[in-house]
Parts: sequence; C-alpha cells; structure tokens
Amino acid sequence: MSEHNEVLDRGTRPVLTELEVGTELFSRTYPVDRDRLVRYAGASGDFNPIHYNDRFAVEVGLPGVIAHGMLTMGLAGSAVVDWAGDPGAVAEYGVRFTRPIQVPDPGSAEVQVVGKVGAVDLGEGSVRVDLTVTSGGATVLAKAQAVVRLG
Repeated sequence: MSEHNEVLDRGTRPVLTELEVGTELFSRTYPVDRDRLVRYAGASGDFNPIHYNDRFAVEVGLPGVIAHGMLTMGLAGSAVVDWAGDPGAVAEYGVRFTRPIQVPDPGSAEVQVVGKVGAVDLGEGSVRVDLTVTSGGATVLAKAQAVVRLG
C-alpha cells in the first residue's frame, strides 16, 4: 500500500463521534521564504511587486515584501486537508485577512496553523474546524473556519 493510500485509509481518518468541541486537532508550521513567493506567483499569476520588490513595497506603505494572502489561506487550508485525509471532505472554507506577513530576505517567516473543533453536527456528519493562523505572534487570518464532512 502506498503512503498516499495509507493516509486515506479509513482507519487513519478522523471519526466524527470521537470529536469534542475545543479539542485541538492539529498544529502545523509552514516556512514562507522568497522562493515560495516566486513559485506561488507563477502558479497563481499574481505578480504584484509587493510580493517580490522591497523598494516598491516600501513605496506603497508596506514594511517590505509581503506574502500573498491567498498563499497564507492555502497553507491553512492544506493543514485542514491533511488532517481530514481527503480534500473532497472539505465542504466549506473561509477566512478574513487581517495582517500581512512580511517575508525577509534572506530568511523566512513562519506561519503557524492550529485547528480545533468548533462544532460537531452529527445530523450532517460534519465538524467545524476553527483555525488560529499566526505569524510572528500576530493573527494573520481571522474567522478562519472549515466545515469537514466525516459522516
């Protein structure tokens, strides 16, 4: 059995009836460096210079180059998918962008994602996962929630 199939095996996936509100489900940390910004820009088509040019970013009032908001949202979403074991199980996902992530050069910023059970709906067979997404101790995504169908 391949590693991918083992992750999707029913025995390794979360069980709805075992989840309780407030339980921490996962904690992930993702490094974000300039290389990741370039790769994301190529994949998304978002070549705004605030994501790669320090001089331009400062000229428009930012502290320096910042990460793409959608990259940050994608990293948090991937933590949910990894936990759920099936990308198709994520029925809803939304966030509010609250603070940009400055990405140094050289070096990297870190994005921390913690998921907790926000609600369990046995009738719908779903769990609401509430996400706390921070970088440098500051919240960067607010009202970050995903509904995952486990039923």
